[in-house]
Amino acid sequence: MGIFDKFRSGFKKSASAFTSGLRDIVVKKEIDDKTLDRIEEYLIQSDVGVVAASEIKEIISDSKIDPKKDITEEISAILKEYIISLMKPLENNSFFQKKEKINATLVSGVNGVGKTTTIGKISKILKANGNKVMLAASDTFRAAAIEQLENWANKVEVKITKSSQGADPASVAYKAIEDAITNNFNQVLIDTAGRLQNKKNLMEEYKKIANVTKKIDPEAPHDVILVLDATSGQNVINQVEEFNKIIPITGLIMTKLDGTAKGGILLAVAKKYKLPIIALGLGEKEDDLQIFEAEKFADAFTQIN
Repeated sequence: MGIFDKFRSGFKKSASAFTSGLRDIVVKKEIDDKTLDRIEEYLIQSDVGVVAASEIKEIISDSKIDPKKDITEEISAILKEYIISLMKPLENNSFFQKKEKINATLVSGVNGVGKTTTIGKISKILKANGNKVMLAASDTFRAAAIEQLENWANKVEVKITKSSQGADPASVAYKAIEDAITNNFNQVLIDTAGRLQNKKNLMEEYKKIANVTKKIDPEAPHDVILVLDATSGQNVINQVEEFNKIIPITGLIMTKLDGTAKGGILLAVAKKYKLPIIALGLGEKEDDLQIFEAEKFADAFTQIN
């Protein structure tokens, strides 16, 4: 199974639930105002967001729908085109390419989004592209987090800098970058503790990690990735808002798109923030992180069968 087939297959549950709901609404051979309102409402319920749902409704209203064709397929085609136009500018494949000088990436997110697992998967792709990767176990609040990251480092065969539970997270990040420069590594991925966006003391600790990296390189952290959980729905919007206030986000990764998550929340985030989308997580295996491509996402999201 190729990458595209895997992506489509992994997203099938979400797409199937979405299109079956759409088919239940479009029961007539023509789309009247009442049907348009129901489509808009359904899109909002699917976490697409009010703004995007309104725009899609407007496009459907202005389009010439052929009553001889499958109406649901016609609407899905319109939706697919909308998604591509919205998300194509947000692709950032260059994130995974080989870097000529040190690139320190801060990886953040609330508890339970799959952050540490995602770092392991990112490492594998970076390494495959010729990067020398160093992991920094700066989630020192949980011993299990350090162990989990070390397991991933061993699995994908990359280096790790760690300390004991309770150590200063910023000092671990500093040492990792220092060691990376000394030993000619060009990628440092910094794992941070899962934190609620409304916990001020934890967010200050997160900010401290970023500030410490600047002591080595004023441009660090070079990338700030926020990992999001597709099953969190509209709460994702608040997470992006709050994390972006502390340290400007340079890219998003959305996980858990292999289950029954609606997936529409990614459209809402894209519409509101227009932040680069780095990759999508479709499962627990090391190859289940897919580099984001708007056309593949649009095709998977709107698949009928």
